[in-house]
Amino acid sequence: MKIEFHSEARFEFFDASEYYENQVVGLGDEFIDEVEKVLDVIEQQPFAGIKITDTERRFLLSRFPYGIIYSVENDLITIFAVMNLKRKPGYWEPRT
Repeated sequence: MKIEFHSEARFEFFDASEYYENQVVGLGDEFIDEVEKVLDVIEQQPFAGIKITDTERRFLLSRFPYGIIYSVENDLITIFAVMNLKRKPGYWEPRT
């Protein structure tokens, strides 16, 4: 399966990693590592995330308060959001 990021989701990913790196040196890299592990799981088991709409799923990170919002269509996984769980749910919906 191919994984593709929506441009705003890619920005959220890098913005969050930069935020954590500014809090504690190395924490940004740990955030990136955890997101990459989740992406590996999603790539291997695309339907592992909890279904939140007819087409979108959410997979929670275990160490950070973030979720990956994505959809699966044929051989493509589209990441719509690297969502801070404290943000208003559904803010990413215009991206879908």
